[in-house]
Amino acid sequence: MQLKDTHLRSPLLLIAPFFLWGTAMVAMKGVIPHTTPLFMAGVRLVPAGMLVLAWAAIAGRPQPKSWQAWLWIALFALVDGAMFQGFLAEGLVRTGAGLGSVMIDSQPLAVALLSLWLFGDRIGLWGWLGLAIGVTGISLIGLPDAWILNLLNQDAIAIVGSWQQLFTNGEWLMLLAALSMAVGTVFIRFVCRYADPVVATGWHMILGGLPLFVLSGSWESGQWAQIDLTGWLALGYATIFGSAIAYGLFFYFAASGSLTSLSSLTFLTPVFALLFGNLFLGEFLSPLQWMGVSLTLVSIYLINQRDFLADLGNKVTDINPDSRRVLDSSAVNVSIKKSEPEVL
Repeated sequence: MQLKDTHLRSPLLLIAPFFLWGTAMVAMKGVIPHTTPLFMAGVRLVPAGMLVLAWAAIAGRPQPKSWQAWLWIALFALVDGAMFQGFLAEGLVRTGAGLGSVMIDSQPLAVALLSLWLFGDRIGLWGWLGLAIGVTGISLIGLPDAWILNLLNQDAIAIVGSWQQLFTNGEWLMLLAALSMAVGTVFIRFVCRYADPVVATGWHMILGGLPLFVLSGSWESGQWAQIDLTGWLALGYATIFGSAIAYGLFFYFAASGSLTSLSSLTFLTPVFALLFGNLFLGEFLSPLQWMGVSLTLVSIYLINQRDFLADLGNKVTDINPDSRRVLDSSAVNVSIKKSEPEVL
């Protein structure tokens, strides 16, 4: 993979944030109708941030000291905390889970473009191909089968009628959430120049979650009145595993290595959500969705192995006819010299 190996960069840990995000979405599915979006977003951030900071204190990680560190953490909190979670929560209420998942998990494209522009992250042919296949895969996973079949059958009237309804609800909020997450992923590179990435992650969750609680108290009511024990357990799982652990690992890995490669693993989030939805909620995957899962896995391989595939292609094309002719003539000369008798 493109990510530099350390003792913490095992494949299981690299995949863990996306597994936890996907399963957290399954856990939250039954809670959303019984609470309010901004309150739910705040619960996912503030307690999780406290847990991350508690772990960082036990591990002896340094707290931010300079004004530059707090400025970057504040920007990080605004974009990836308040804006991302706020747009995501409001968008989930107003749009279908499948379409919302496609939009939010398309953010690796934005991360790739920002990484190319800001850090010169090499993408190449195989990387762009992998990103395109990944977006196709999550589209097959999340979009209704009828839309895809209409597109394949070139039913223009049905396609136009379906897509005209896209931005009448909350789809634009999901796009803003995807963009916020992409910018936040890039921000961690600047944050970690002045602060520890794990400590910064904890503070950004607290500072980003508090405004969501304020907005929830001002605009929403009955935030927890209808949440039962199962709902609180689901919220606890989403907070501890889907936020504290998942975000802590994700931004720790994002502080170094290739952002394009790490972000490409986001394509796994809807795959895990679908698989565990099938296992625990009895949701079935259509043939098109299984095809989308397969394309998603192919895309992740292409993106993370893009340098290897590019180097392999260069090695094959490096030997041109002229160089091959020179090598062959050199071999013939060596063979003739070896066959001639030595003159003493």
